[in-house]
Amino acid sequence: MKFIKNHLMFILPLMAILLGIEFYLVFERTTDTYEKGLKEGYFMLAVTKKPMELSAFQSLNDHISTAEKIKRESIVSEVAKGISQSSSKEILAALPYFYNLGLDSYLHTSGLEKIKKDLEADANIKQIETFGSSYQSNYRLFSFIKFILKVFIAFMAVVSLFLIIKQMEIWKYAHKERMQVMEIFGAPLMLRSGILFKVAFIDAIFSTLLVSGIFFYTKFYWAVQSGIDIMVQNQEALFKVSDIGILLGSSILIVIIAVYTVVFSSKGVQE
Repeated sequence: MKFIKNHLMFILPLMAILLGIEFYLVFERTTDTYEKGLKEGYFMLAVTKKPMELSAFQSLNDHISTAEKIKRESIVSEVAKGISQSSSKEILAALPYFYNLGLDSYLHTSGLEKIKKDLEADANIKQIETFGSSYQSNYRLFSFIKFILKVFIAFMAVVSLFLIIKQMEIWKYAHKERMQVMEIFGAPLMLRSGILFKVAFIDAIFSTLLVSGIFFYTKFYWAVQSGIDIMVQNQEALFKVSDIGILLGSSILIVIIAVYTVVFSSKGVQE
């Protein structure tokens, strides 16, 4: 039981860190889709004196990705109902040109203001409407959720790392005689710490497989049976084979940091 307990004291904190990393990867993949939807659903309104091509807008600011011309005839037909055809032509002739401008990425509101400033510097452009209030609300909510998740994962990682280092210290004292003998005979630090690396690497692989198994099950079984729309729609983003490499690399890096933290925190193996 003591053997199992010692390994669980290392595996569980390491799994907490790996779960945090995997949650972050999943969140980034799913929010990429959401961010793409926000970007594609957002347009600026540009009012110009003369017709303009997309290249002309892009020469003013390279974040402009599309320029959809709004038909002036449809605007006139709405505002000139019941008046003569000649009057409608006069209104059409006096009406400026309207464009819906799409962006190449989801920008901060300061980025929108810069685009507006760049565009309005052109004498042919009469007005730019960024619809900043609704955009800013969505952007702040989106950024806040991402920030909170990152803070939570960072906090959980720090606490778990301290627990891992604590367990590593216990292992160091459990093997102190063997490490002390090797130190007396002049064995290098890497060789003296070999037993710690060996035990920790095995637990790191075990932790990686457990976390991968949890997300593998979530993706291929639980997500489908849960009936939750957001889980079903983003099923592909829940887990990827490349995540196993990221988790394993992260766990090995954590092991190296923990072992060397314990080894360098004391001068030699104490009695």
